[in-house]
Amino acid sequence: MMNKRTLLSLAPVALLTACGFRLRGVPEFSFASLYVAAPQGSPLARELTRTLEGSGSKLQVLRDPAALPTAQAVLDLLSEQHERAVVGLNASGQVRELELRLRVRFKLRTPAGDELIPDTELLQQREISYNEAIALAKEAEEALLFRNMQTDIVQQLLRRLAVARR
Repeated sequence: MMNKRTLLSLAPVALLTACGFRLRGVPEFSFASLYVAAPQGSPLARELTRTLEGSGSKLQVLRDPAALPTAQAVLDLLSEQHERAVVGLNASGQVRELELRLRVRFKLRTPAGDELIPDTELLQQREISYNEAIALAKEAEEALLFRNMQTDIVQQLLRRLAVARR
């Protein structure tokens, strides 16, 4: 017979399964091949391609323009903008706070032109303090924040691709 300690340790597991919780598994796509149409050298397209290829799904990612006719879906990365805006100044007019934004526009379509996901914009933004005395360190922090925002956007794209239906 189970003792109280065992019952208490199993209670959280029972609660989690009762609420519908489950770990996110391998994404399933409604298309077998995807052509990624992006500007040459796009860091977002590179990370997206790597993430899709390493996701464990059976999706074939195509980057060669000659393979476009064989793709079942086409992801058009329409724009990728890195923005930096001053949002705070000190009493002497020096910059004290910046807002970083990464704005990505994309759409998903079939090679015939039927839209699976219409023109959509994803936006990530972060605020960062700024100090002129440590400008080099702040530049490195800014680059790290842009990479983190890019990773977040790639994850959002992955989830949107997984729910798109042909």
